[in-house]
Amino acid sequence: MNNAAALADFRTYPLISALNGVQALADRVLVKWADNRVSPFHHQWLRDNCPCVQCVYTVTREQVLEIVDVAQDLTATDAGIDGQGCLSIDWQDGHHSRFDPGWLRAHAYDDESRAERLASKPGARLWHSDLALPVFEYSALMNDNSALLQWLLAVRDVGLTQVRGVPTEPGSLKLIAQRISFIRESNFGVLFNVQSKADADSNAYTAFNLPLHSDLPTRELQPGLQFLHCLVNDAEGGESIFVDGFAIAQALREEDPGSFQALCEIPVEFRNKDRHSDYRCLAPIIALNALGQVSEIRMANFLRGPFDTSVEQMPTLYRAYRRFIEMTREQRFRVMQRLNPGELWCFDNRRTLHARNAFDPATGARHFQGCYVDRDELLSRILVLQR
Repeated sequence: MNNAAALADFRTYPLISALNGVQALADRVLVKWADNRVSPFHHQWLRDNCPCVQCVYTVTREQVLEIVDVAQDLTATDAGIDGQGCLSIDWQDGHHSRFDPGWLRAHAYDDESRAERLASKPGARLWHSDLALPVFEYSALMNDNSALLQWLLAVRDVGLTQVRGVPTEPGSLKLIAQRISFIRESNFGVLFNVQSKADADSNAYTAFNLPLHSDLPTRELQPGLQFLHCLVNDAEGGESIFVDGFAIAQALREEDPGSFQALCEIPVEFRNKDRHSDYRCLAPIIALNALGQVSEIRMANFLRGPFDTSVEQMPTLYRAYRRFIEMTREQRFRVMQRLNPGELWCFDNRRTLHARNAFDPATGARHFQGCYVDRDELLSRILVLQR
């Protein structure tokens, strides 16, 4: 069902279970579903979410009602199921609301419904050295939205993917990145060239090995996705190495909970400075979301400032920090592969730590191009494609 008068959304919601009965109580409406579930909805919640044209602007589907403009003790004078199977409510102040049952079930907040939603949310698929790398073809991603969606879901859930068959002309990366959304520009540009050069303003632009790290931990918001596209790779060495930072955090949480807690709570400053810029960010290495799940890893030892914490905490922080880096070096977590011309990596920069072995520029040219796209853009594109 998608009745515009009962659904203030761009999405449609499947009818999981029809409304089977409605009971009005003093401060809430009790909805009984055909599958025997019972969901209470407080009057305030229902009035706050009324989808009618007076409460929601039909063009933007954004709310214009502010709940403070409704009486706090507002009650329903009548509640029932209308001829289209919608929840219909007449309010004490004369207002009328209708709710699509698919939408109502999708937002029900009884314990069973909330647990069901939480269980169905996509979660990170943790991986180790035996990762079955998700690989996609450039032509399919550029021309087929169903293939594009499968790639983006893999980026979201696995955090590391490879695309093959990408043109090797400089700038080709921009076209595939824009299949997701606009590119996030940084002080390194829209597209940055990863090559060894004498006047390097980052260790990335040398032939050194780079230890496992996330890019731009010096920013309040680290880039969500990173692309690295191989144009030329004739030099000896330079293999790419990846670890799932979420898998390491989970292992640390289980094996050494004190160190895990320290990395979640004690902030560390990361710094990136050159002749023209000076970026600094103070934040914990492991960030948790509102549900207590690991949502971000912030790490680049070569960009880290001196630890600044209390005398009592300093040994704890060093112990935790050393253990985290030790774990990134353990073979059980590491995936290593040489990237060939026409291939690119796309990975979650706030989850998947990446590294590069040293290479010898005297043995051949090595030229990668990279760019960033924010994680929000990935998630938005997925939702639009799923509509």
